[in-house]
Amino acid sequence: MPDRNKHQDSLFKPNSKWVPLAERMRPRVLDEIVGQEKVFGKGTLLRKLIEEDKLTSLVLWGPPGVGKTSIAMVIANTTKARFLRFSAVTSGIKEIKDVLEEADEQFNMGRRTVIFVDEIHHFNKTQQDAFLPYVEKGAVVLICATTENPSFEIIGPLLSRSKVVVLEPLKTEDILRILMNALSDEERGLGKERIIISDDQLNRIAAYSDGDARMALNTLEIAVFGTDVDSRGVRVISDEVINEALQKKTLLYDKKGEEHYNLISALHKSMRNSDPDAALYWLARMLEAGEDPLYVARRIIRFASEDVGMADPQALLQAVAAFNAANYIGMPECTANLAQAVIYLSLAPKSNSLYVGYEKARDDANQTIAEPVPLHLRNAPTNLMKEVGYGEGYKYSHNFTEHIADMECLPDNLSGKHYYIPSEQGLEKKYKERLDAILDFKRKLRQQRESDNQ
Repeated sequence: MPDRNKHQDSLFKPNSKWVPLAERMRPRVLDEIVGQEKVFGKGTLLRKLIEEDKLTSLVLWGPPGVGKTSIAMVIANTTKARFLRFSAVTSGIKEIKDVLEEADEQFNMGRRTVIFVDEIHHFNKTQQDAFLPYVEKGAVVLICATTENPSFEIIGPLLSRSKVVVLEPLKTEDILRILMNALSDEERGLGKERIIISDDQLNRIAAYSDGDARMALNTLEIAVFGTDVDSRGVRVISDEVINEALQKKTLLYDKKGEEHYNLISALHKSMRNSDPDAALYWLARMLEAGEDPLYVARRIIRFASEDVGMADPQALLQAVAAFNAANYIGMPECTANLAQAVIYLSLAPKSNSLYVGYEKARDDANQTIAEPVPLHLRNAPTNLMKEVGYGEGYKYSHNFTEHIADMECLPDNLSGKHYYIPSEQGLEKKYKERLDAILDFKRKLRQQRESDNQ
């Protein structure tokens, strides 16, 4: 039998001097959870299920420091079921199976087990599969916490048997409330210390935490105990100590995770909406968090054709130039080059006609019969190819009026289709006029040919 105490959570004594402030200040009851009132506030369904001890399996999804583990601990304090905790970083498949078998035995004796798995995205498919029969049977209520998108990191069968709870990043006012609670709490917090700290300093800590309560509490603790007690027995927190405690702001970012795609999407959509201020902000968020500038530059090049296109053909040149500049000089100097391209593209007239045209052509290429290239469009480098008709009927456009020949260039099954429909944005208006003139001229040529054949 496995050692059940190995995973049974024992809460820290709140007055233990060795326990970090962030750990001591974890909420103990639902009313102490800050910033997640939409999900766990009074009158919500989840709160009712927790209070009545009728909870089903949950996936707690949110960024670091918003209370995923704390919520699990509140459930541990509320439920009458056995509560066990795993870390997906350190637990193996044998350990999981042993605990699940014991949970099944307990279920047969009339007692359910709540298992909390922290950072479940670190479990592979086999490890996640192990929970399925026990969750389905009802022997185990599984509470998972993850910072990654469950759609990608949790297997479908397990996800379908769980309620996904989206936890929002804490707002600055939420963090301030948590900090004030820590400063006033004499049992678990810093209430027994005599501390002078300004509202401005607390606001700075809250803003720099990026919605991470743990980070904010850690910063406050460092600032307080990094300040000596003066002759009055008071710790007067200085701006210098706050600056040292904060150090450099660490931006939440995962170059391979969802936040990577969220930020590049925000940059792309801000440029598309002609918002240079927002575009510069999202660019800075990515670059300052350590994103590869060449990745950003490649996406900018794509944007130049996808969203500006023929409305301003210079946009592509600007984007490629920014890529070359970033490649030549690297970070941090290339930030100015990328910023120039981002602003240019934000202010450029927008047209997706080129992009839409290609998408329509691609669909036809993939979904219609692959007709052979018309003979008159084929080269005939050998006599045999000439004899079977390669190149026969080809009309060299430079030999005709307007350098345009009366010749169909699409296969028969797509004859007359139009993929590129130019807009009237920016310079594309000029190209639209040119295309309209070409189509009109070809129409007259066809009418003349049909008239001659009658």
